[in-house]
Amino acid sequence: MKKTVVVAGTILADVVKVVEVYPEKGMLAPISSITQAVGGCVSNTGIDLKKIDPELTVKAAGRVGQDDYGNYVVEELSHAGLDTSLIHRSQTKTSFSDVVSVRSTGERTFFHYEGANAEFCEDDLSPVLAEGCDLLHVGYVMLLPKLDAEDKEYGTALAKLLKRARERGIKTSIDCVSSTNGDFKKTISPALKYCNYAILNEIESAAVSGIPARDKSGALSDQNILETMKYFMQCGVADKVIIHAPEAGYLLDKTGYALKMPSLQLPQGFIKGSVGAGDAFCAGCLYGLLGNYPDEEILKIAAAAAASSLSKRDAVSGMGNKVEILALDRCFRREQGVKLC
Repeated sequence: MKKTVVVAGTILADVVKVVEVYPEKGMLAPISSITQAVGGCVSNTGIDLKKIDPELTVKAAGRVGQDDYGNYVVEELSHAGLDTSLIHRSQTKTSFSDVVSVRSTGERTFFHYEGANAEFCEDDLSPVLAEGCDLLHVGYVMLLPKLDAEDKEYGTALAKLLKRARERGIKTSIDCVSSTNGDFKKTISPALKYCNYAILNEIESAAVSGIPARDKSGALSDQNILETMKYFMQCGVADKVIIHAPEAGYLLDKTGYALKMPSLQLPQGFIKGSVGAGDAFCAGCLYGLLGNYPDEEILKIAAAAAASSLSKRDAVSGMGNKVEILALDRCFRREQGVKLC
């Protein structure tokens, strides 16, 4: 696919530490292995997109420090085939996350240092607005203080940036992070007015809409997720809202068509880690959106991309190309997709 995507936002190094069990407060748990990998929206989603389709031009935009982590991340992105000319180097240290992953379940917990990501701002994307691209994807909202900052006219600096991009004919997309800090509704809602696409998980989207994604038993509520997607459309999303959870992906199109696509049923032992599954799902969505695929195919590609990511402990090494990830869709079972409205 001969298109250009700019993936902008958080760039960091992930230090993944595998434990057998997550400890109770004040207790000790042995670490069985430590690996270093790139992380953040730009690294994960950008590399995954390039792996899915090497013909895509994927540009990474963000900030890293002038330190070893910064050098490592830029080298890894360049080695993966991404254009790194939009990455600025700061005096502040490169952002990083300590990722604690439980071996048996793949569940993970993040301890994050904000670092250079805190300095990424609207002006850093001026070349994108001047030169143009097919799609500008920004993430993770809630971890970008200068873009999350309040703007008196547009609500947030990110909303202003997205409006400027739309005025230049650039499609826009955002995703979020499941942060424990901040007001999701106040920070994210203004940007929705200037998004073509919004791609969030069930926790983040519920934090924006105020509508719980799960019922009292913990099961996904299709009706509640549908209401949340409708809320996002009412906030101004132009084309599609996509919400993902471990069990399923959901999509609402501007025509009012809504779909639920259950996740692949993966065999025991297949899942090695979930650190990049959400970003992989997002990359699959973006690929489908860039190619104007039917809604059902977008969610299938996204689910297969997430499954591919789950096969490795780090965020990106499990991703294959389009043919390879769709082979997973044929290998493993899934329940039939359901039209919601």
